[in-house]
Amino acid sequence: MIDIGAYRHLYPFRSHFANIGGFQYHYLDEGDGDPVVMLHGNPTWSFYYRHLVRILAPAHRAIVPDHIGCGLSEKPSAARYPYCLARRAADLEVLLERLSVHRNVSLILHDWGGMIGLVWALRNREKVKRLVITNTSGFLPPDGKALPWRLKLIRNLSILGSPAVVYGNLFARAALYMAPRKRLAPDVRRALIAPYDAPANRVATLKFVQDIPLEPSDVSYALVKSADARLTQLAGIPMLILWGLHDFVFDRDYLQEWRRRFPRAEVHTFPSAGHYLLEDEPVAVGQHVQDFFKRHPTDAVMPTGEATNA
Repeated sequence: MIDIGAYRHLYPFRSHFANIGGFQYHYLDEGDGDPVVMLHGNPTWSFYYRHLVRILAPAHRAIVPDHIGCGLSEKPSAARYPYCLARRAADLEVLLERLSVHRNVSLILHDWGGMIGLVWALRNREKVKRLVITNTSGFLPPDGKALPWRLKLIRNLSILGSPAVVYGNLFARAALYMAPRKRLAPDVRRALIAPYDAPANRVATLKFVQDIPLEPSDVSYALVKSADARLTQLAGIPMLILWGLHDFVFDRDYLQEWRRRFPRAEVHTFPSAGHYLLEDEPVAVGQHVQDFFKRHPTDAVMPTGEATNA
């Protein structure tokens, strides 16, 4: 467990833990009202959503988990935990069931959180009322789009890629300068990578990249292909797309694919923002989300449930 005392002024939330599959799964559970589930990607953690939690929690129940291996969740070795999409979606399913998240769910998705959340949404279509999509994917690469060389280097277990990620923390450190367009404050930079402070704590950052499905033989390919084929089942759910245009992975081709599949979605682009949209444009994003929620209200308030607290 990392000490986040130095970052409490940025992340002043109460930690909760649930034992899921034998591992300690950390999450935030702030506020009351309809649940808003925010799912982070790689190499971030629940800290990435701190601005939205502050904005939404007074009137909503903000639930923000750290995927296993990330943030304040347990970081098992790859021999003990599979680090694949199916398991991550299953972990989320267990958590939300324990928290009695049964209806009126809004999902806010980023990076790998997109695939994890959309797999859950397709299995729980009746529970989902609103979708907020930010620089992520719910489908195989559009038109056979190639993986950026930086990710390919890591994914293919290159002699340079894997040791650099695990021992040099290259992936998380590089993201601090490549993912946002604006220069991050020093304490924000330190907080974003704080959970990945030792080689044993960086397994997830490597395994997320290695789990990107490109070929039918890849572990998560079939699940992503299934989600891809069924994604339009979510077309009746109000969708807000917020997109940083300076993203070298989830670029304009991915945005165009979202628009093609969901022509009725509300779309706002940010020409000066990158992959870390919530770091570049926290105020504007918060306002768009609040306005979207007001225009698309849910029909009831659900009761609060809770797993083990810490």
